[in-house]
Amino acid sequence: MGRRQSGEERRQELLEMIQQSDRPVTGTKLAKQAGVSRQVIVQDLSLLKAKGYPVVATARGYLLNHPELDGSRHLKKVVCRHGSDQLKAECDAVVDEGVIIRDVIVEHPVYGFLTGELMLKSRRDVRALIEQLEETQATPLSTLTDGVHIHTLEADNEEALQAAIDALDRLGILVSELDV
Repeated sequence: MGRRQSGEERRQELLEMIQQSDRPVTGTKLAKQAGVSRQVIVQDLSLLKAKGYPVVATARGYLLNHPELDGSRHLKKVVCRHGSDQLKAECDAVVDEGVIIRDVIVEHPVYGFLTGELMLKSRRDVRALIEQLEETQATPLSTLTDGVHIHTLEADNEEALQAAIDALDRLGILVSELDV
């Protein structure tokens, strides 16, 4: 019988699996490959995040995110307001400009700022988010704040960011821009 893998070894293996994937990796897939429960994976990834690894949990799985480390990425926060019926149009308008929607943030009157990691890069990612909301019968965070929410947008250049912001404005859902 072979030696059982230590927790530290397993966490390093998880980092490698996520890093080698070009798409988010589900906790179920990581658990199966590591031979542990999904709960162990959640704990391992939380430990890695606490140690400073850029592990991001999205609706589609886990990924490593570190674009800010090279300084070549451009970030902008935008405040938007719309109903759930405009969620797809909002996200499609942004990703169509080659801009990533990193997160959604709402300001709850009791809990303060609540953030949901999104990392939406394409219409396929948007479609997966919408399908997951429908399958789980979950509602977007913005339903807690009458549709008002903040997104952190990320792009290769300022022009792409501005094009995405202009698209949101044309949809009539842009409230304001914020400095990051």
